Amino acid sequence: MTRKLLKKRGELLSKETGTVFKDPGGKITVALCYPNSYSVGMSSLGFQGIYGLLNDMQDVVCERAFLPDTDDIEEFRRTGTELFTLESKRSLSRFDMVAFSVSFENDYPNILKMLKMAKIPLRQRERDDRHPLLLMGGICAFFNPEPLAEFFDVCFVGEAEEMLSEFLELCRRSSSRNRLFEKSSGIEGVYIPRLYSVDYADTGQIIRRRAVRGAPEIIRKRTVKDLSKIFLKTIITSPETEFSDMCLIEVMRGCPWSCRFCLAGHIYRPSRRKAPELLKEEIGGVLSRTKRVGLIGSSLSDYPYMHDILELDGVDFSITSLRASVKSGQLVQMLKNHKSVSIAPEAGTDRLRLVINKKITEEDILDTAKLILDSGIETLRLYFMIGLPTETIADIEGIIALVKKVRAQNRKGFITLSISTFVPKPFTPFQWHPMEPLKHIKEKVRIIKKGLSGAKGVRIYNDVPKYAYVQGLFSSGDRRVASSIEETAFNHAFGENRSRSSIDRDFYIFRQKEKNEVLPWDFIDAGISKNALWEEYMKAIIP
Repeated sequence: MTRKLLKKRGELLSKETGTVFKDPGGKITVALCYPNSYSVGMSSLGFQGIYGLLNDMQDVVCERAFLPDTDDIEEFRRTGTELFTLESKRSLSRFDMVAFSVSFENDYPNILKMLKMAKIPLRQRERDDRHPLLLMGGICAFFNPEPLAEFFDVCFVGEAEEMLSEFLELCRRSSSRNRLFEKSSGIEGVYIPRLYSVDYADTGQIIRRRAVRGAPEIIRKRTVKDLSKIFLKTIITSPETEFSDMCLIEVMRGCPWSCRFCLAGHIYRPSRRKAPELLKEEIGGVLSRTKRVGLIGSSLSDYPYMHDILELDGVDFSITSLRASVKSGQLVQMLKNHKSVSIAPEAGTDRLRLVINKKITEEDILDTAKLILDSGIETLRLYFMIGLPTETIADIEGIIALVKKVRAQNRKGFITLSISTFVPKPFTPFQWHPMEPLKHIKEKVRIIKKGLSGAKGVRIYNDVPKYAYVQGLFSSGDRRVASSIEETAFNHAFGENRSRSSIDRDFYIFRQKEKNEVLPWDFIDAGISKNALWEEYMKAIIP
C-alpha cells in the first residue's frame, strides 16, 4: 500500500463529517461498494442510507470503497496493491461480504474492475468459502439483475432496508454457504442466481427458466410499505461530493404519474410519501451538521405539504426536478439562493407527450418556465428525450420551437437543454420497443443544435449515443450479456471490434420484441401486470 494511495484516502476522510469507525472484532464485516467515483457514490442517498442502516447494527461493521480514478488505478496496478476500504484500509478480499449498490447500467463494467483490483474471482462458480459473499442491491437489482447473475451470489430485488436485516440474521445462524443460499431464497425479494438455469432457443429467445433446491419460481419485489419506519438520509457530509456538504432527505418514493418510458414511475409502485411531522423532525435533526438540505422525490410538487416544509426557518433547501405546473413555479419562488431548477418536457410536441403519457401540455411548460425565470433563477434546465416511440422530425422541430418560445418569454438567465437517447426499460410499457439506430439519433441532435444555434443564452448538452446503447444492452440483457460486460471492462470499448463480441448486441437493442416471449426479467413479480403494460404499449403506438 503506497504512501500516495494512503494520503489521498486520508485527505478524503479528513473532509468528512459523520464517518463511522467500528472495531471489527467478532462482527460481520461488510465492504459497501459504489462502482463509480467517490463524488458520485457519496451523492447517492441509497448508498448513504444503507451505510447508516448497517452500522446501526451492533454486530455489523460497514466500510466503503469506490472506483478509483484513472491515475490511482494505475498506481494500484503498478504496486500490486489490492483495492481497500476508506475506513480501515483493509482489502475487500478480507471482508465477510462485499455489497455493491448499483444504480446505473453503465457502471456494470466498473464492478468487474473493482473485483479484479481486489483480487476476488469474478464469476460466482470460481469462488468458494475463502472469498467474500458478493451482494447486489440498488435499483438495477429491482428490474433485471440477469446480466450480472454470473457474478453475484445474492441479489436484493426491491427495497433492501427490511431484507438486509432478515438476510443477516440467517447469516448468523447458517452453518454453511449452501445452507445460507437455500434458506435465504425463502426471504421475499432475495434472489440467489446460482439456484436457477436458463434454456435458450436457436433464435436466441428464452425457452424456460429452471429453479433447483426448492428455490421459488417467481421472485416477488420487496416494497417498504411505510416510509415512516425507514430513515434513509445522508450519514456523511463532505465538500467532495456533488452536493457539497448537503444532507439529503427522502420526502416520497415513487411517482403517481406513470409516464410510459419511466422506470421509477412503475418499479417504485405504489407511490408513498412521508408524514410532514416526521419530515420536519428529520430536517431538524440534521441542522446541527449543515443548513443545506436536499429534498429527494420523483415528483416533489405533488407532495401536498411542500409549501409548509419550504417555509421552515434557517434551512437552505434544494429540490430535485419539478413537474411542469403552476404549483412548481410557486415553489421555486420560495427557494433561497437557488441558482438552477429543472423541468422535464421530455418531448417537443403535445402529440408525443400524449404517446409517452407525460400529461403536461405546452401551455403548462411555458407557464412554469416563465414563473421560474421571472423569479430570478439563473439557469432553467429542460430535459428532452429523443428516439421515443412514434417520434418524427416534426417532434424534433417541436423541441426547437418550444425552446424559442420559452426564451421569448424572458431574456434573462440561461436555458440549458439536456438531451438523452430513449432506452427501453423493463417493467414499462415500452419494454418491447427497439432503440433507434445511431445514425438517426445523431441526425436529430444535429437538427436541434442547428435550429438553436442563434438562440441567445441557450446551451445544449447531449449524451453520448454509444453509451445509451451500452445502457440498452445491459438493461434488457440476459445472462449471456455477462461476456459483453467483461469485454467492455477489460478488453475494448463498447462498439469497437464488434466481431470479438460473443453475443449479437442487435438482438437485444434493435429488435422489436414479441408480446408473449419470455423476457429476461419475467421471473420478477414487480406488482405490475404484463398484460396491462402491453395494453399501455398498444395505446401509445396505435393512433
